[in-house]
Amino acid sequence: QVELVESGGGLVQAGGSLRLSCAASRRTFGSYVMGWFRQAPGKEREFVAGISGSGGSTDYADSVKGRFTISRDNAKNTMYLQMNSLKLEDTAVYYCAADSDSSWLIVTTQYEYDYWGQGTQVTVSS
Repeated sequence: QVELVESGGGLVQAGGSLRLSCAASRRTFGSYVMGWFRQAPGKEREFVAGISGSGGSTDYADSVKGRFTISRDNAKNTMYLQMNSLKLEDTAVYYCAADSDSSWLIVTTQYEYDYWGQGTQVTVSS
């Protein structure tokens, strides 16, 4: 069992920045592919970014490429999402997730991820 806890969400003006954190409960955290997903009201949950267990590989949704950066610190069992140049359409609940079946292959479908955090709200205002 892996517990994931997100933090760092909040209210920010368009063009601003936020950094989300995801703290994991297990030291095997470094063996798992991790991902960030988001869900806006009335929309399906969507992939935002993913990172391999070592941190050597990353993947991003086209909508956030060049603006968001995913990273991880396995010594601290923590993953991050640095979000810059935020847009109104980035408003959503952001979730971190772990894929315990993979340490290197990043998948973008939510159904491959078996552990989820409770989510943190990000609201971008004009």
